[in-house]
Amino acid sequence: MNRFEKAIYDCMIPTAELLERTTDPLHRAILLNWWRHVHLEGSGQFDRIVAPDMMVDHPVYRVTWGANPTVIEGKDGVLAFYNSVTEAVLWHSDDRLAVGDWGVADEITFHQLARGADLQAIGYDVPDAEKLYHASSRQAFIWPYDEQARLAGEHLYEDKTSLQFEEVDPSEAITPERVREIHREQLDKLEAERGDRYWVYQRA
Repeated sequence: MNRFEKAIYDCMIPTAELLERTTDPLHRAILLNWWRHVHLEGSGQFDRIVAPDMMVDHPVYRVTWGANPTVIEGKDGVLAFYNSVTEAVLWHSDDRLAVGDWGVADEITFHQLARGADLQAIGYDVPDAEKLYHASSRQAFIWPYDEQARLAGEHLYEDKTSLQFEEVDPSEAITPERVREIHREQLDKLEAERGDRYWVYQRA
């Protein structure tokens, strides 16, 4: 297992640790939705993310990656957004995670493993279009949730002063398909441990 595979396997450990310390049923349901969402997204199962028991009818995403901030509204827009990054290798680390009645906030280091040309296309200033880079930056993820613990949107704010690029030897690369395999494996493990519909909020 190389360092990129290990980072993807480990990315939800802070969520698991916070869940163990959380007793409020709504907050627990929000964290479980968030946890499931990350693995569904990472495994390419986007239709399950926008299901009525996971997401509100009209989500709003605010994304400030690269040079072109954008607002995405509605489930069709959300699906188009996910499909546009389906071949990217993405993960996060170094969480400062909190949960409340309003949703989840997480300051993270967000990582991408991508060709220079792909990074240039979203506005990142990398020197060589043909080389492979590990790009990282600190980002604030604020995800609002509704009173049923369903996702209402994603607000992603990048600290551009923290942006770093590391050239990576192609022999060390991890493929998008391998990323999807890891997330499917982790999702299956989560479902086996938590039971049927574990992410759905059950009012007392």
